[in-house]
Amino acid sequence: MLKRSRYILMPFSLIYGVIIRMRNELYDKKIFRSAKFDFPLICVGNLAVGGTGKTPMVEYLVSILEKKYKTATLSRGYKRKTKGFLIASEKSKASEIGDEPMQIHKKFRGITVAVAEERVIGIPQLLFEKPATEVLILDDAFQHREVAAGLNILLTDYNNLYSKDFLLPAGSLRDSKKSSERADIIIVTKCKSNLTEVEKRAIINELEPTLNQEVFFTTIKYENPYHLFSAQKYSLEPQTNVLLVCGIANPKSITSELTSRSAPVKMLRFKDHHNYDSVDIKRIKDEFSKIDSSDKIIITTEKDAARLSAFEDELKDLAIFALPMSHQFLFNEEKKFEKLIFEYVEVSRKQSSVDFQ
Repeated sequence: MLKRSRYILMPFSLIYGVIIRMRNELYDKKIFRSAKFDFPLICVGNLAVGGTGKTPMVEYLVSILEKKYKTATLSRGYKRKTKGFLIASEKSKASEIGDEPMQIHKKFRGITVAVAEERVIGIPQLLFEKPATEVLILDDAFQHREVAAGLNILLTDYNNLYSKDFLLPAGSLRDSKKSSERADIIIVTKCKSNLTEVEKRAIINELEPTLNQEVFFTTIKYENPYHLFSAQKYSLEPQTNVLLVCGIANPKSITSELTSRSAPVKMLRFKDHHNYDSVDIKRIKDEFSKIDSSDKIIITTEKDAARLSAFEDELKDLAIFALPMSHQFLFNEEKKFEKLIFEYVEVSRKQSSVDFQ
């Protein structure tokens, strides 16, 4: 049953839905044209606002592709303070390229990480400046149809499947459910680790994939936290008191993980993609000092760590750690998934021209 607030907002969602439907029809009828590059372009995206695990999936793809191909990523660089096309360098900051690109850049030094508001402009620039690039991953580009990727990977949260969601503002969908038909691969993320075959089949039936779509399931895997500045690993103990500092859309999974591994967790929450300043740093230090225990640490997400790292002078003496997360495929299907990725790249690499649909 719809909540009262959703009833109130539903008329606005209907208006939004009309706009989205008209836009998609203009693309479907080729009135609006999508740039098509005969070059391996893999798009990772979702239909909803908020976290479905796009960046960890980009990292997963990078981790398997960089071993064989010259790999690059391109995203908007959400909430960065710069404009235009930029390639990450040793001097780059999260404020210049965005927290998620910075996170990827710090983890994978051997790849090209670029940002551009308009991907149709950013892609040719990246290929011009980095002509050795062999595969490009587009982060959060599914709903932006100016570019037609060769392989579309659509993520949906196990706890909030797009098939059961509503368009904004009554729900969290920023694109219509029908747009899911454009995906080649659908991944249900943040599943419980003991998902059964029966539950798997029920979800697939709920999503109603087309005959050409593959559906996979992943759960979140958390590793030991590492210090923001020394990279020293830390093993959480049951008696450890944790101050969780995060600016992400949905902190439910990380709070559940920390609660299961340590003593009481106190959360200091900021808005998604928050730009930290000196006032925030003082607040973090004050809240940490209020925890009456000698066994205490600060935990943050890797996305937040990308921005907090700019305050090394203020934070380096604190026990502040980032908690890495990654996707773990269920039902032993990671090899099947990776095979699809490599097959696409190999076929696509045989083409090199650029045209329009």
